[in-house]
Amino acid sequence: MLPVTQGVPTLFIRRPAYERAGLTRAALDERLGLTDAEFQVDGELVALGPIYDVDALGTLVDDLEGAGLVYYDDFFELSGSWPDWLDVVVRGAGKRPATGAS
Repeated sequence: MLPVTQGVPTLFIRRPAYERAGLTRAALDERLGLTDAEFQVDGELVALGPIYDVDALGTLVDDLEGAGLVYYDDFFELSGSWPDWLDVVVRGAGKRPATGAS
C-alpha cells in the first residue's frame, strides 16, 4: 500500500503499462526531480509523487498518451485535493472479474 500526500498530485501507473511504454526510473527521476521516496512500486502499481512541478506532470501525461497509454485504464493522476484530516492510502486491485450475467 502506498501513502498519498495531501495537496500535491501523485501519478499512478499500472506496472504492465509502465513496462510497455519503456519508462525508466532514472528518466522519470530526472524529468520530475523525484527523490527516492517519491518513486514507489507496490505490486502492480508504480507511484510517482508527490509531484510539485505541475507543468512537468502535464507534459508527462501528454507523453504517456502519445506512447499509447490510456488515461484512467493505464495511469491516473490523483490531485491531492482532500482535507488534511483524511489520510489516503492506495493499492493496486489487479484485474477485476466481469460482472453481470453471461
